[in-house]
Amino acid sequence: MAITTCIFDAYGTLFDVAAAARQAASEPGQEGWAAKWPDLASQWRLKQLQYTWLRAITGAHTDFWDVTADGLDWALEACGLDGDDALRQRLLDLYWELQAYDEVPAMLQRLKEAGLNTAILSNGSPNMLNGAVSSAGIGAYLDDVLSVQDVGVFKPDSRVYDMVGARFDCARQEVLFVSSNGWDAAGATGYGFVTAWVNRAGEPMDRLPWTPANILRDLTRIPEIAGA
Repeated sequence: MAITTCIFDAYGTLFDVAAAARQAASEPGQEGWAAKWPDLASQWRLKQLQYTWLRAITGAHTDFWDVTADGLDWALEACGLDGDDALRQRLLDLYWELQAYDEVPAMLQRLKEAGLNTAILSNGSPNMLNGAVSSAGIGAYLDDVLSVQDVGVFKPDSRVYDMVGARFDCARQEVLFVSSNGWDAAGATGYGFVTAWVNRAGEPMDRLPWTPANILRDLTRIPEIAGA
């Protein structure tokens, strides 16, 4: 069955989640902690994801912004940077302006020129996602931005993936689902989507029952895989 719809995770897939810490560390007056930014960014992202899984399992859903702030607070303390309220606020402010990866605009443009549906499906709240899309200037290449807020549970719950068929009236086999999270790509594979795992960091495969159909280092080949 031909691909008609390309769905993208947002954070880490289209948008560089390390950009906030990297940019803050490069600003004047931040030399005292600048060497710690890679560790801070990594810890922040890991805790952000872990908190979504725990909340999904326990039914304690909340806005993704709360999860993002909670993950940052943990990471700041782990890196010995807790108590720096100005740094905390700067990092949170920058999260609304995350940079898209370099190949993203041209890749999305090719998909749209080929007549494919394109959308984001993310744990992010609508206002966070709209801010990132606007900042990156990619709104013209997206048909929709779907947030888990509409179903009240984080990925990889199947109710999140159900949103795609409800929005685009397509079969699961018509969907190319793209994520930088191995667990997300695996979950979407189990759901029935055609999948692509964007493994930018060269991480090992997650030990799960499902394996992504495609493993890529960036998004450049997505139009080719989608048949665009």
